[in-house]
Amino acid sequence: MNEETFPGPIQIPLATANEWERRYQNDTTIEDSKNKVKAFLIPRESLEKVLKLETEAVWAYLGINDQKEKTLLFVGAEYDKETGKWVNVYGTGDGVEGGEGAEEVVYDGARPSPPY
Repeated sequence: MNEETFPGPIQIPLATANEWERRYQNDTTIEDSKNKVKAFLIPRESLEKVLKLETEAVWAYLGINDQKEKTLLFVGAEYDKETGKWVNVYGTGDGVEGGEGAEEVVYDGARPSPPY
């Protein structure tokens, strides 16, 4: 990613998001303070799209993208009274819930600092 293309694609296929999250969970590298991510720059569009889901809450999952950068993955969340757990609510390519046969997406576009 580079600053000219910020934020880049903000709709990430669910399968890709799952892979990024798996990478983060399996990452055993030790970060020194020079490289440790301290913050994320989040594009407004990512937040607006996840808020269009009109869920009760939003999950922010940590992942490692294809450029080996840490990122945040935004997913809507609804409380399931039957199970007593919060469940993921995914968007579709048009940014709203539902849509028969539409690909489920999560929202990204965050830039870690450092290096950005």
